[in-house]
Amino acid sequence: MIKNQNFSKKQLLVLSWWHPYSDFFERDAIICDGAVRSGKSFAMFISFVFWSFASFNNQVFGICGKTITSISRNLILPMTEYLTRIGFVCNYINSKNKLIIKYKNKTNIFYIFGGKDESSASLIQGITLAGVLFDEVVLMPQSFVEQALSRCSINGSKFWFNCNPDHPNHWFYKNWICKLKTKNALYINFKMTDNPSLTKKIIDRYKQIYSDSFYKRFVEGEWCAPDGLVYQMFDKKRHVVLDSSFDFKKYYVSCDYGTVNPTSMGLWGFYNNKWYRIKEFYYSSKKTGRLKTDEEYYQDLLDLTAGKNIEAVIIDPSAASFSQCIISHSKFKVIAAQNDVLTGISKVAKALNTDQICFDRSCVDTFREFSLYQWGKLSDAPKKENDHAMDDIRYFVSTIIYNNNYNNKNITWGFSSLARKNSF
Repeated sequence: MIKNQNFSKKQLLVLSWWHPYSDFFERDAIICDGAVRSGKSFAMFISFVFWSFASFNNQVFGICGKTITSISRNLILPMTEYLTRIGFVCNYINSKNKLIIKYKNKTNIFYIFGGKDESSASLIQGITLAGVLFDEVVLMPQSFVEQALSRCSINGSKFWFNCNPDHPNHWFYKNWICKLKTKNALYINFKMTDNPSLTKKIIDRYKQIYSDSFYKRFVEGEWCAPDGLVYQMFDKKRHVVLDSSFDFKKYYVSCDYGTVNPTSMGLWGFYNNKWYRIKEFYYSSKKTGRLKTDEEYYQDLLDLTAGKNIEAVIIDPSAASFSQCIISHSKFKVIAAQNDVLTGISKVAKALNTDQICFDRSCVDTFREFSLYQWGKLSDAPKKENDHAMDDIRYFVSTIIYNNNYNNKNITWGFSSLARKNSF
């Protein structure tokens, strides 16, 4: 079934560890972690399906990701195309999150589950599984993963995990990777060079994208704690321009809204394939001793954008009152920002490393926060200090520059429609 596909040694081990002739046949689980684009997800999914048909017929399995949308787009659809090419018959029923796979005279069913938060554990209760695969397990809460594992009561069931490394205090690292013997698990760490489809040129490109702890995790495949400044790659000589009076093609505003905490807004312009933070607004009621109303902040927004045709305001998803204020004036469109902190930080780091964003020299509060924004010690979370311009920059980069689901030509959301979708 796999003779036309080139696999690395580690991928071949993933594909064969469950076979009766393998030295690892008696293991209950496999854990594959390591670099991005290292081929671990592809090999694991294909192996998971092969194992299910070698071991069972008419059984039910689970495939888990952070969200059903992401796992369907990134794993199920491309992998089922591959399975179809090598002789499997795949029927993905999107409305039921159900994948039915047939091979020769056997049929197995795979249900897709999203484990985005603690409440997700209830979604998997009651089902009986013959095995479960967790794609990017570190992004899922422990309660969800443990609930899914508890559903695997069929004799011969096995557990399959893959992920990029995270903080060494992460529950999965401590409970599984540090306890491989107790868990009876096979552990394989992947490097980019373990993916035969990646050329040296592509690998070198990825190495240029990441730095600091992100480089250690996503390129070298190490579990490590971030330390010091969050954006150590920020360099005024590289990222600050003395003159930003270009003929910008489009404009956006990003906003981190606060009442007692500071409010930060940035005006962004697009020119020559690069985004410029042209100017900013930053107000701290703690420093001035006076709180501002939403209407006053709206006037500040008007002052920031005077004379500019703004595509949309990207705003803190929790800022419902200020969003409503903006919408009520019928001048600006509003988009609730993508707000995954760690993912957003990695995207900002990528934007800095690839020179996708730069800053006018007038953005002094941005520069101050870049020099003070630091990681916490015990988890993958920055300190909640000096983070307001950092947050509004993260909202912009995550929502506009690196959001695959976003269409620049179709910004039609207003507050009422967003509220109906629980976006705020």
